Amino acid sequence: MAEKINTKTLYQTLWNSADILRSRMDANEYKDYLLGLVFYKYLSDKMLYYISELMESPTQDLNEAQQIYEEIYSDDEDREDLLYDVQDTFSYTIKPELTFTKLMSQINDGTFELESLARGFKDIEQSSEAFEDLFEDIDLYARRLGTTDHKKNELIASVMKELSTLNLTGHAGDVLGDAYEYLIGQFASESGKKAGEFYTPQPVSELMTRIAIEGKEDKEGLTVYDPTMGSGSLMLNAKKYSNHPGKISYFGQELNNTTYNLARMNMILHGVPIAQQHLHNADTLDADWPTEEPTNFDMVLMNPPYSAKWSAEKGFLMDNRYSRYGRLAPKSKADFAFLLHGFYHLKDTGTMAIVLPHGVLFRGGAEEAIRKKLLEDGSIDAVIGLPSNLFFNTSIPTTIVILKKDRPNRDVLFIDASAEFEKKRNQNHLTEENIEKILETYRNREFVDKYAYVAEFEEIKENDFNLNIPRYVDTFEEPEPIDIKALSKEMQEINKEIAEAEKEFLAMLDELEVTDESREIIEATREMFK
Repeated sequence: MAEKINTKTLYQTLWNSADILRSRMDANEYKDYLLGLVFYKYLSDKMLYYISELMESPTQDLNEAQQIYEEIYSDDEDREDLLYDVQDTFSYTIKPELTFTKLMSQINDGTFELESLARGFKDIEQSSEAFEDLFEDIDLYARRLGTTDHKKNELIASVMKELSTLNLTGHAGDVLGDAYEYLIGQFASESGKKAGEFYTPQPVSELMTRIAIEGKEDKEGLTVYDPTMGSGSLMLNAKKYSNHPGKISYFGQELNNTTYNLARMNMILHGVPIAQQHLHNADTLDADWPTEEPTNFDMVLMNPPYSAKWSAEKGFLMDNRYSRYGRLAPKSKADFAFLLHGFYHLKDTGTMAIVLPHGVLFRGGAEEAIRKKLLEDGSIDAVIGLPSNLFFNTSIPTTIVILKKDRPNRDVLFIDASAEFEKKRNQNHLTEENIEKILETYRNREFVDKYAYVAEFEEIKENDFNLNIPRYVDTFEEPEPIDIKALSKEMQEINKEIAEAEKEFLAMLDELEVTDESREIIEATREMFK
């Protein structure tokens, strides 16, 4: 019970911290400051607690741990041994005068300056390659923080004061990581269309992950790949459904540098060891990655930007990712380019789940040719239609396409889950019940009236390789027969009520005082009821 209370407090305090920045900038900007400060406090607190344990003086009081650190650091010989140990354990070090705890003492006595926090960021970035440029998107000198240095100091100090009340390292499991996810989700809600760059709603992530991990829950050393990873949230769901979560290796690529850094922080806050993080900042379609072993993965999870533009240069026809399909995705719609990239990196025994707009299911031209080849190869396992308005960046309905290699047949399971949602404010939301229904249908792979259908390859071929869900899942509902007698009686009652209302209204007109100004209006009104 205490853990639940602490978790609720953690979430609320984190969100309260955002209130301090909300009036100065939009969510897409202030998320970087808040998430960066949360991360810095986490690294600082974790190091201080470790040092107190190392010195055999374990404490849950950060000020006591800070004092222990300062005393050891003051001795040249002890300092060198300590820093070596901390660096070896965490891959970073923070000087005692730059810890979050020390900066808080400076805030409390009025001596805090942003330069100290900036130096703390820089020290971590220079500690190892794993932290390189991690805080570069946090501009502590931006005008939006204040018009003077004093105002900037005050604003950041206010946020740090709010965060200082939290014990960021005293939670079991993935509580802190999930709280970080909560913050990212709240920012996504406020950011609107910009949220698509970094966040897939958790219910959709859960559904995709549970399908892709099916049958691999007991595998040790599971590998997960997301070449459009955003904040890394989609990949990290694998931890929740694997029986060996500490042995998963994550491979992710992201074009946006700010979002890439967010994913790196997210991984660390979820307790993923540096050695099991393989993250890359680059354009997924421009050049293949990874090209060194391992290059194929047990799970591929993707929520790429929908119908994005790409170069589609002819040279890509020689690229191993696309060459076997004979055509390239159109310049104006890179959906199949993303799909084929992810599918190329899937193991023969793996499962891929990708979210795409419905157009990929039926558009013609090059997309039809690619779709035909995938179907002839038996690569498309299932097509799941999702409700509209699930995502923060678009209100259009989307589809999850499930792909596998070396399938024993070429049939395709169609699920129309477009009506499976709960309305929450302005957003639709998949409930656990909705998710379980989709999962059960996927596992059973059987016909469900007005919901699911398994189409054989020959039927799909007869439909010219069109995968539009309504061609296979008939959701038409016969209208209920009209009871003429009941309808006639209801109309008579309505007419009777109208007549009585008219009679009362005309009686009211008779009681009105007639003046020169009202005479014409009253007479015109009487004419209407003749």
